[in-house]
Amino acid sequence: MLVLQLAAAVAPTGAIRRDDVSKRHMRRQQHPGGPPGRGCCWRVQSSSSSRSNAVLRKGKVAPSEGAASQQQRGQQQQQQQEAAPKGVSYVRGATDVPLLEETLGQCLDRTAAAFPDREAVVSLHQGQRLTYQQFHARVEEAARGLLSLGVQKLDRVGVWAPNCVEWVVLQYATAKIGAVLVNLNPAYRAGELSYALRQAGVSLLVLATGLKGSDEYLDIVGTIRGEVPTLRYCVVLSEGQLPEGYLSWSALCAAGGGPGLEAALREREAGLLPDDSVNIQLTSGTTGFPKAATLSHRNILNNGLFIARTCLYSEADRVCIPVPLYHCFGMVIGNIACVCSGAAMVYPAESFSPDATLAAVQAEACTSLYGVPTMFIAELALPNFQQYRLDSLRTGVMAGSTCPVEVMKRVRTEMHMSDVTICYGMTETSPVSFQTSVEDPLDRRVSTVGRIHPHLEARVVEPGSGKTVPHGAVGELQVRGYSVMVGYWGDEAATQRAIDQAGWMRTGDLATLDAAGYCTVVGRIKDMILRGGENIYPREIEEFLYRHPAVADVQVFGVPSRLYGEQVCAWVKLREGTSGIGRAELREWCRGQIARHKVPRYWKFVDSYPLTVSGKPQKYKMREQAIEELRLPPPRR
Repeated sequence: MLVLQLAAAVAPTGAIRRDDVSKRHMRRQQHPGGPPGRGCCWRVQSSSSSRSNAVLRKGKVAPSEGAASQQQRGQQQQQQQEAAPKGVSYVRGATDVPLLEETLGQCLDRTAAAFPDREAVVSLHQGQRLTYQQFHARVEEAARGLLSLGVQKLDRVGVWAPNCVEWVVLQYATAKIGAVLVNLNPAYRAGELSYALRQAGVSLLVLATGLKGSDEYLDIVGTIRGEVPTLRYCVVLSEGQLPEGYLSWSALCAAGGGPGLEAALREREAGLLPDDSVNIQLTSGTTGFPKAATLSHRNILNNGLFIARTCLYSEADRVCIPVPLYHCFGMVIGNIACVCSGAAMVYPAESFSPDATLAAVQAEACTSLYGVPTMFIAELALPNFQQYRLDSLRTGVMAGSTCPVEVMKRVRTEMHMSDVTICYGMTETSPVSFQTSVEDPLDRRVSTVGRIHPHLEARVVEPGSGKTVPHGAVGELQVRGYSVMVGYWGDEAATQRAIDQAGWMRTGDLATLDAAGYCTVVGRIKDMILRGGENIYPREIEEFLYRHPAVADVQVFGVPSRLYGEQVCAWVKLREGTSGIGRAELREWCRGQIARHKVPRYWKFVDSYPLTVSGKPQKYKMREQAIEELRLPPPRR
């Protein structure tokens, strides 16, 4: 655990220590080459132990956001912490391990120096293996190549590619030169890509030729390139013949050997600070069009650190990462947590394949495996599942959506992941806020998302009034602390809707907190069903239906009803080989076990669900389809 111990103890000269924050209430970040009207953003910090959320401003600080106002906000936060009455749903994380006040690049430098010969990255589908020394050298080479193209601090560099070695190399190369990496969904089509590039003002795009060896990405970029006025360079992860106006990845890296670039890189790194923006992640679109959450080194580096500590990672661990790197699950919980601890990052395939994932675990003797619940369900459902040797596994992370209790039990026993942890969070909180620990009893690990991460606060409030509710009562979960995003890029109004003046991030999730600080997520506020004046939480019904031996997966949501306002609808995926199970059987299963008003009125048996690229079910799409198929009245406005 050497890296974690070093990480906790060492901060580089010139880094902003927590006790120095009060001396710098605000600091201006220049955005060279940004769109007109967004010449800078102001990072505003409070003097309390939990920094307030900096909002991306257009040119100036709003009068209410000045230093004096920030001091008042810091005092307000401190008073709230000290005055939180007993018995209410408020928790604050431990502070015994200090936050890292360094950049992602500095963290990589330390890890590569500590474990130069340890494997850092293994990409099985590419046939590539890099030690930390080799990985570090690749990162520095790519960073110098970016400098040779004139990439400035806070320029936006997009990456549109599936999981590969070049993705993580670019992640750290952009961090080393102070550029902002913009993660682009590999499933984007032309309109979505054009919007994302224009929204973030991307000046350089690194792209694969396409998925599974196709040229579709090149074709799409060719059609929309003229729509993005800021886009100057397109770098392709290919050694084949490229169209005019495109640069190969190898040519970019070769350019890093030019004269003076080593000194330029050192000079650029010396001017970086932990609170500089480093990443833009577009939200995954479970509710509609994505927003651009902007995150700093401090946000995501510390989140990766505490994930690694909770999972007890060391340089001996090998983490299988089948989740997309485009998403915060792969990029932060995966890559950054590994680099913080010296663990190896193992990529089984360019996109999720249950067979490739289990084969990677077996071949690489992985000790940890990541996935959203639907991924674990797919792996457990493989006809040849028993043929894979998985006894090297001890831990892992399950996140992204609620895990069914029965699935968790099978993962622990049949996949040997006795120390598997559950994470809860969102892109806007870097992402993890709550996590179970290996010491938690089984009932806590299968029924809660654990306890608050270090250096964070959380509370559960009554929607509308904002009043903190008693222990065990359902309300909206809100989070505050170092992990809360800088803001939504170029969208001040959306940022203010998401983060209140005291720095609380409104998650939009319904949850409870118990007296021991364990959090249970009930569902999304938008997913809660209101039937005849009764609040119905879909997860409760889903958990019940998972107990039926024929049910492999189920999603419950509300559809409009003229009589009751809403009715309950269930989409069910049955286990392979199951026959003779229909709506009548499942309704009978519910009879006498759950209240009548919670029994689904409508049932549909499906083979798959609409999902985001990160595997989250998109209930709004299911709802839209159900309304159309059932010819129901439009929802009330």
